[in-house]
Parts: sequence; C-alpha cells; structure tokens
Amino acid sequence: MRNVSLGGDLEVSRLGLGCMGMSAYYEGYGDEAESVRTIRRAAEIGITLLDTAEVYGPFLNEELVSRAVANRRDDYVIATKFGQLTHRDGPVVRKLDSSPENIRVAVEGSLRRLGTDRIDLLYQHRVDPSVPIEETVGEMARLVAEGKVLHIGLSEASAETIRRAHATHPIVALQSEYSLWTRDIEDAVLPLLRELGIGLVAYSPLGRGFLTGRYATPQDLPSDDFRSTLPRFSADNFADNLRIVDEVRAVAEEVGATPAQVAIAWLLAQGPDIVPIPGTTQVFRLEENAAAESLVLADEQLNRLSAIRPPVGDRYADMTSIDR
Repeated sequence: MRNVSLGGDLEVSRLGLGCMGMSAYYEGYGDEAESVRTIRRAAEIGITLLDTAEVYGPFLNEELVSRAVANRRDDYVIATKFGQLTHRDGPVVRKLDSSPENIRVAVEGSLRRLGTDRIDLLYQHRVDPSVPIEETVGEMARLVAEGKVLHIGLSEASAETIRRAHATHPIVALQSEYSLWTRDIEDAVLPLLRELGIGLVAYSPLGRGFLTGRYATPQDLPSDDFRSTLPRFSADNFADNLRIVDEVRAVAEEVGATPAQVAIAWLLAQGPDIVPIPGTTQVFRLEENAAAESLVLADEQLNRLSAIRPPVGDRYADMTSIDR
C-alpha cells in the first residue's frame, strides 16, 4: 500500500480504515476479536490510518482501537474527533460543543482511552455554530504546541469555515462524505482544499454499504441499524437508488472486480489528495477494499460512473448539523 501526503507533512496510507462500525450504529458490530484482527491486519498490508471518535460508542471505539494497537502504536496514524459530546455542566450528553473548555476535556479523555501520548490527527467532528471557528482552532493549535496533537482537521465544514480555520492555524485534512453516492463537495469545497493544500479524507466511500450491492430492499437492514433512519434507504427512495448499484455492478463485471472495489477505485481516480476510509469489521472485507488500490478503470468507465444521476433523498434525516 502506497503512502500519500495530506496537508503539511502528514503522510498516510492511500486507504485508511474507518473503525466506527466496530462499536456503534451498524449491524454486525460486537465481535471484538475480529475487529482487533482487522485493525492489526491493516498494518500488515500497509493501511496505517485509523479513524475513530469519542462519540462512537460513546468512548467504546477509542478503547477498542487502543487494545488493537497496544505495543504497536508507532505502526499507525490515529485520527479521532471531538465536538459531538459536551463534557461541561454535568453528565456527558450528545450536543455540539466546540468550546475551548470542552475541547481540552475531550482531548484528555481521548488520549487516556487511546493509551497514547499524542493524537496524530484531531478533527472537529461537526462545526459548532455557537463558537467562532477561530476560537475552536485556536485551542486546537495550543494542543499542537503542547505536543498532545500533531495535526488538526475539520469534518463536514463549508468552504467559508475552512478558509477561516486555515487562516488561524494550518488545517491538514477535511473529513467529509464523498463517493459516487455523495458528491456535494465537488462544487466549492474540493477546489478550495486544493487551493489551500488540504487533503480530503473521504468517509462512507461505499455509500454506507449501499454501493456494494449487499442490500436489495430496505428490509435487508435490521430495524435497529442506523441506516434504516436515513432518507436514501427509505422505502420511498431505495428502489430508485438501486440504479446506482446497477451501474457500479456492470463496471465491476467488466473488470473482474467487486462493486466495492470499483466504487473505491473511482474515488482514488479523483486525485492523490483523496484518502478513502472504508469501514469494516472483518479481515476479508479489509483485504477486498485494499485491492482496489491496484484497480485501474478505463476513462470510459470512469466517465460512465461520473455521469450517474445523484441518489434520491438527503444523507441524514436531520441535516442541521452539516455546515453548508
């Protein structure tokens, strides 16, 4: 697995590993031993970037990552996030809070749970409209000066927010949803990232599993799976959105690959400054995803995929936390 540069001097593997589903939200989590094997296998095949967050669990995912990387911490680039939980005013609750006071408490907790002396990449998980971004990034910069954080990033931030943040302290990465399933950032955000030299870490590169073709109807998802609440997975929109899977599957058959590999290969072809972080809880899926790095699609195939009409429905039932 090759390495690429995000912003600044941060080098990461061409693909990363999203760890969220090992502890929360999706069906199939709970086999900790297999999740640990998956994280350890990632390093063996050259995938070094691990993505977690305090809110995943909450807290459970950082603890799992810590157990998986024990005695091999230097083999990984660990990214975590703050800002969707508030640690102020009593019990921890889910609420946007990017105040300097909350950031400091959150980071100390993440360092403790991860069992490490530094966070390689710290993201603001969602933009907090009640706190100026300059104030938030200023506190993140102080953590960099103290050596507790090595690089800082944002998640789901608008072009205006990114520009203001970067003027306060260099931002090395934006983590946002990007795939054949979600291309919102192409108009304004992606050009700005390239102007400023900021890398893109693309989460949900497989459209939350939809692009793999695994789900044929909404009923294929357990009722307690987070995706069952998403408009694109609703009964009203599901059948229409299957046309995207059909096109991905057609290209996969042409090249002798899986739909997941084609979806990732399309994303990799969009630029060396884009690092997808497909999530999985299983070693064989990790290896399948990693093989996409060597899959080269013809220009005609890339153009066909790029021409797919966007899916029907919003990404989330409530889009108010997305900075636009």
